[in-house]
Amino acid sequence: MFRSFFPDPKIFFPSAVLWIVAAMVIWFLAGDALAGFIGLGRWLGTAPTEAVPDPFLSPDKIWLYQYVLMIGYSFCLFWYFYKRHYWFWWSVVGTVTILEATYFTVQWDAWSNGWNGIFFDLLQRGSSNPGTVTFDQIAEQTYVYAAVMAPYIILIVALSFFTSHYVFRWRRAMTFYYMSQWQRLRHIEGASQRVQEDTMRLAQILEGLLVAFFDSMMVLVVFLPLLYGLSANITTVPIIGEVDGALVWVALILAAFGTALLALVGYRLPGLEFHNQRVEAAFRKELVYGEDSGERAEPVTVRQLFAGVQKNYFRLYWHYTYFNLARFSYGNVASILPMLVMAPSLVAGAMTMGTYQQVVLAFNRVSASFQFLVTSWPTIVELLSVHKRLRAFESHLPPDAPLIVDADLPDDPPPHEEVVDVGVPSRPGNP
Repeated sequence: MFRSFFPDPKIFFPSAVLWIVAAMVIWFLAGDALAGFIGLGRWLGTAPTEAVPDPFLSPDKIWLYQYVLMIGYSFCLFWYFYKRHYWFWWSVVGTVTILEATYFTVQWDAWSNGWNGIFFDLLQRGSSNPGTVTFDQIAEQTYVYAAVMAPYIILIVALSFFTSHYVFRWRRAMTFYYMSQWQRLRHIEGASQRVQEDTMRLAQILEGLLVAFFDSMMVLVVFLPLLYGLSANITTVPIIGEVDGALVWVALILAAFGTALLALVGYRLPGLEFHNQRVEAAFRKELVYGEDSGERAEPVTVRQLFAGVQKNYFRLYWHYTYFNLARFSYGNVASILPMLVMAPSLVAGAMTMGTYQQVVLAFNRVSASFQFLVTSWPTIVELLSVHKRLRAFESHLPPDAPLIVDADLPDDPPPHEEVVDVGVPSRPGNP
């Protein structure tokens, strides 16, 4: 699953974590000193103005963005010289590029949060004191927002396009690795499904989850201090009273409760999903044999196999029923609770409309990040079942199986293979 695409996964992934930790330590200990030597912010940064007190490309932020890019691509440079892999440009450079782009989308969200506070305070001031705010002031803020968000839209569209290609390359690497060992694997029940479907699903699910997880971590790094500062506007919390950093604690407790709840009610789902694929594979295999032989796929056999499919699906439906009941109930409680926490401060006039918008947006981002496991649990269940199937599939391969990529295969098929016009070996019995 990983060895076919990433260089030496047992070293690659731990080294990535250590690289990030080292980069953070250097940033906090020597970031300011390094900015004086290699930082581009003093030349490329935009100075704050009254209309834009916190520009997206301020000198400090330019240096931060520069540092993040330097750290990411220096990691790629290390692996280029240490152990360059056939899929290096996709697996290493592609992964870093996706994570870098995800980081910048979080920075855009953080800037948008601050802009909302300025804009809604402007609207409140204009509605409370007519004549104090002009249309030009509102239009200016709108132009600033459009100028910052236009490249953001281009980035997320480009990221989606690039990610699609990334996932397909990963699937391609797995497919040809397994096919190079096909003689060892072809007798396993559902072997064709493992190669054709599970490789695709694993790459899609895992890439999506990893990006979402990294996004959640970046949101916490960027938004948690912001939310903690905004919590100063919450003078008291119902029932509990005064709490320092109240919104942070509310988000954390909500996420911990939701994660524990869904882990408890959904612990049987991965095993059921795994078994579901086994009975589906057995049913599909019998039908495929029936295409070539009139003695296979008899009604009695099909009925027995389909009965196994039905039994497992009905069990899944039942278990997902109470799982979804818990998930949706928790989601509704989580959406209402922060409003109740902020209500006393809002009615007491302790926060403006702009501050309220900032608090709501920041709380939602932090809360969603804390609830990563809650919101992703159905996807995690699917990932665990796919991973379990591929692990069982790979258990039939020797640990030192050679890494084969499609570039190593001959362009022409061996002479003994019968080939149809579309270039796919035909099954015996078919013209």
